[in-house]
Amino acid sequence: MRGYSAFSILRNGLTGGKYWRRAWRAPDIKPTYDVVIVGGGGHGLATAFYLAENHGIRNVAVLEKGYIGGGNVGRNTTVIRSNYRLDGNTQFYEFSMKLWEDLSRALNFNVMFSQRGMLITAHSADQLDSFGRRANIMRLNGIDAEILDRDEVRRLVPYLDFSETARFPIHGAIFQGRAGTARHDAVAWGYARAADAFGVDIIQGCEVTGFVRDGERIIGVETTRGRIGAGKVGLAVAGHTSVLGRMLGLELPIESHVLQALVTEPIKPLVHQIVAHGIDHFYVSQSDKGGLVLGGGLDGYNSYAQRGNLGMVREVAEAAVALMPSISRLRILRHWGGVMDMTPDGSPIVCPTPIEGLYLNGGWCYGGFKATPASGWCFAHTLATGAPHPLVAAYNLDRFRTGYTLDEAGVGPFAWLQ
Repeated sequence: MRGYSAFSILRNGLTGGKYWRRAWRAPDIKPTYDVVIVGGGGHGLATAFYLAENHGIRNVAVLEKGYIGGGNVGRNTTVIRSNYRLDGNTQFYEFSMKLWEDLSRALNFNVMFSQRGMLITAHSADQLDSFGRRANIMRLNGIDAEILDRDEVRRLVPYLDFSETARFPIHGAIFQGRAGTARHDAVAWGYARAADAFGVDIIQGCEVTGFVRDGERIIGVETTRGRIGAGKVGLAVAGHTSVLGRMLGLELPIESHVLQALVTEPIKPLVHQIVAHGIDHFYVSQSDKGGLVLGGGLDGYNSYAQRGNLGMVREVAEAAVALMPSISRLRILRHWGGVMDMTPDGSPIVCPTPIEGLYLNGGWCYGGFKATPASGWCFAHTLATGAPHPLVAAYNLDRFRTGYTLDEAGVGPFAWLQ
């Protein structure tokens, strides 16, 4: 972050931030760009940054209908991990993990990446055996993984329910020590500032309402701020991929669902890792402010709303108390929802589309935030070269026609801990 003197901080504190320098410009819109990226979330901003840094393509516009950090990049539980088991996903998410480990230096912006480790509890001998297979796959791909027995889990997270009357007896766990969390708004701001420094135009309050065609080719977009020409158009709009797909006549294998998160009142340090329930839809970490950040499963209906419902709040609270009885009296301060692009096989889509000049980045299901750096890196390569990056070669649209799906969890939109 750009440095400020003590006097500057005091002056801005007393004037409501009147003298802060802008982190990125508010540019005038050019008539045309080499690349227009629709969606100013983490994936869109990362794509713009890597287009500029890796490929020298700087005549780029990122169009965001709201404000930077107002979409899914700011509405998640910030978990970062690479504990996947299928060929394709395993390598991709580990590459993303390595980018995360150097991201603050690469952006010259502290994204507050905290590698606190992630533990997933096993509640039967069979489940612990399946975790062993996953751990072996991870190790064969150079990814850290440990299998913990019951006593090792108890030493690491003694606040879980290890009693004889536990609803879900704990048999062990799988642990990835390099997993962690990052500050979601810092990720958005860091990529925005770094892309802007390369000359990328970040245009907020600019909603795409249609597309401009020359025959079968996309040559621009219609927006609430006028027509913008484009050599190529990349879609990175998270839960609203299907909305823009309909404008183009694309029938996409995507559903939109709400995924909620909750935060409790602050408490003293208790949860030093990310802990995920191996059976129920629940996981928890503790924020820097002391609140417990609680996540669960999808609301069971299609929606584009960025809000949740009390039914899912109850389910998450029940799972939390079953695993961690000591938090039963904590008060929930607030909850929020993000809109998830859910594909049938639980894996994303990153590829050129059948429409010339149009490229798609969507369908991230539960994996969107953790994928941010690698998604941007690979989508930038795809836009720059016209061909998918090898790491996302399996993330093509055609797999749903041929049946060669990447079924990480086996149950598509309702997958858990894919």
